Amino acid sequence: MEQQQIIRQLKENHSSFITYIHSLSNEEFLFSLNGKWSAGQQLDHICRSVKPLTQIAIVPKFIIRLLFGKANRQSIPYEELIKKYLLKLETGGRASGRFIPKVIHPDEKEKLTTALSKFVERLTSAISNFSEEELDTLILPHPLLGKITIREMLYFTIYHAEHHLAIIKRDLATGK
Repeated sequence: MEQQQIIRQLKENHSSFITYIHSLSNEEFLFSLNGKWSAGQQLDHICRSVKPLTQIAIVPKFIIRLLFGKANRQSIPYEELIKKYLLKLETGGRASGRFIPKVIHPDEKEKLTTALSKFVERLTSAISNFSEEELDTLILPHPLLGKITIREMLYFTIYHAEHHLAIIKRDLATGK
């Protein structure tokens, strides 16, 4: 996926996520299937995941290189990265530390969806300042996937919103 398609997919997937969250009643927003995260917590988790990427994307590129280094391999394709992520989840990988959501109440829905929209807008704006080469040579740490290229981190971020939206829909359908 090239830069402009990445930007488009980031916007589309997060917009779909936010639109669905807005469609939920307070009861659905709070619903938790067997102690799993509620839709509100899924929203908080996505915000917690996108925010640091947004913050690092605006840092001068030479600092990113100094902090995290350069790739010693090519970026892997989108589908391959998703397979790698799903395998990590299958073998017990879970969110940890600052990525674990707190309890979220319905009155926080608007604040969090607005924040997520702003994070995605800032992120996509910042990405447009990266060359295709920089997306493939600069790396960032991912808690489950290790050091991955910025392009791969963006692939993950595209999929991540889709993944959590599917979980919300599945849990709500199962719980009815």
